[in-house]
Amino acid sequence: MRDLLLQCAGVAAIAVAVIHGILGETKVFPRARIEPERLRTLIRLVWQASTVAWIGGGVLLIAAPWMDSEPARRWIVITMACVYGLSALANAWATRGRHFGWMALSAVVALAVAGY
Repeated sequence: MRDLLLQCAGVAAIAVAVIHGILGETKVFPRARIEPERLRTLIRLVWQASTVAWIGGGVLLIAAPWMDSEPARRWIVITMACVYGLSALANAWATRGRHFGWMALSAVVALAVAGY
């Protein structure tokens, strides 16, 4: 059961990351006024770097049950719980809790910790 919870956390992590990337490109950046243009490109790339990092974390959560190392499982869960937890806190603080992102990120943390 705990393997399934960990894999569900990974799938949820990937889903959150993909939604983050799509919403950034379709909703945030078309409306954003960032000058100079080179900073706009930099901010867009940093935004998508977090998307790629979250996808990588999701892949690790999915793969953790197949690793024969309990320490590897532990450190994957601890690291991803910290990454997603900090992201959830930042999202909740920045949006004053009015954006669903912090709840989705918190769900990933809860599933990962439950799967540990």
